[in-house]
Amino acid sequence: MELIIFLAIGALAGFTAGIFGIGGGLIIVPLLFVVFTQMGYEPEVIMHMALGTSLATIIVTSFSSSIAHHKNGAVMWPVFRNLTPGLVIGSFLGAGIAGLLSGTNLQLIIGIFVIWVAYRMMMGTRQVVDQHAVLPTAFKQFCAGTGIGIASAIFGIGGGSLTVPYLNHYGVVMQRAVGTSAACGLPIATAGAIGFIVFGMKEQVSIPNSVGFVHIYAFLGISIMSFFTAKSGARTAHALSPAMLKKCFAVLLFAVGCFFLVKGLR
Repeated sequence: MELIIFLAIGALAGFTAGIFGIGGGLIIVPLLFVVFTQMGYEPEVIMHMALGTSLATIIVTSFSSSIAHHKNGAVMWPVFRNLTPGLVIGSFLGAGIAGLLSGTNLQLIIGIFVIWVAYRMMMGTRQVVDQHAVLPTAFKQFCAGTGIGIASAIFGIGGGSLTVPYLNHYGVVMQRAVGTSAACGLPIATAGAIGFIVFGMKEQVSIPNSVGFVHIYAFLGISIMSFFTAKSGARTAHALSPAMLKKCFAVLLFAVGCFFLVKGLR
């Protein structure tokens, strides 16, 4: 039964990752939070397990999604190269910071953060085209990558909720921002997952079928299904208008943010 649940989460997360370039973390984290709670895991480690497992699955999801976006010419590889060193450093550090926070504090922080991003995305509805895009210097992109990496590990996401608005702010059209964000999810998730494994092992987490803060069965089930559905999501993204894609993205973020705020305040 548990495997079926993890496969279902993977199917939904993969499609979401492909269409929004978010790595699926914003879907995986709240769903795993609910599943792990029902499985009777210790409340103090549930949120950390959801975050660490989410990042591990995003390694596979981002790989599949970025391939699909690359075929559509939507990945800005020079930007990816500039952001990656900072993403890796920041994501590993973020995993360590998350390990120091309580589960309740993590829920509140994630809820507030996601609602804020949703608001910024909904307000910034201007149409943009790549011809007008003026990106910062390589060093500033590296610094931005570090910040995105730290936040992504703390929130258990592939960085899309930060990378997409960041690129969109500088004039990158939505589809290319989503495609580049999908590729950036790979270094974020890899470094973040390693961090959660390392710091989880230091905490001597005693959850069955887990390594550190990563649940192995959940990782396998979600990864297997999301690898396939991420491609379908990426194709759907290129069939929608940039304005509609942006609004859908903001609504999804708002719903997830409210979920964590309600949980954290109980």
